[in-house]
Amino acid sequence: MTSPIVLSALEQVAVCLGKQFGNNCEVVIHELERDKFSSRIVRIVNGHVSQRKKGDGPSNIVLEALKKDPSTLKDKVGYLTKTHDGRILKSSTIFIRNETGEVTAVLAINYDITGLLAVQGTLNSIVTVEDDVSRKEPTEIPLNVNELLENLIQQSIQLVGKPVALMTKDEKIKAIQFLNNSGAFLVTKSGDKISREFGISKYTMYSYIDANKSN
Repeated sequence: MTSPIVLSALEQVAVCLGKQFGNNCEVVIHELERDKFSSRIVRIVNGHVSQRKKGDGPSNIVLEALKKDPSTLKDKVGYLTKTHDGRILKSSTIFIRNETGEVTAVLAINYDITGLLAVQGTLNSIVTVEDDVSRKEPTEIPLNVNELLENLIQQSIQLVGKPVALMTKDEKIKAIQFLNNSGAFLVTKSGDKISREFGISKYTMYSYIDANKSN
């Protein structure tokens, strides 16, 4: 849990950033409970940008933060995401830690640059992102955990590069391993949906996860 003092300070920062950069700048505070593998939005400024609200669940990056070793997590600055309706955002994610180094909160900034991209030639200094990620397909920000899970499943299928019906056992293992590493199984009842999607039993699905551990 994040201390009330830290949360209060983060809320002040969120409000300030939202006012400083205007209605196109969404600022989100996620509170993490790693022992329960859960996350929720506790404060959001300009939520109309991604159409999310207080109490909504995690994004892909927050889900990964719940899954990974906190010592391996690094802040991500200046990458691209997209909204459900196709608008392009320049995003940054900062992991907030307590005195023991545990990540207890996430501060995310999403700036709608859709209009700016139309005039990128003259505003290049504003919309430039790190590591040339502008050439990569932006990750869509999910509206809820069900949509997040569906996005991850589609990413796993794209990773293999063929429909599930044509996948070999090894290719299904590759897809299941991707979902496990992405934290998909932290979503409630995700195992049922994933096993149905790949046409395998839950026992087989978990054996594919164990196969990853044995490698």
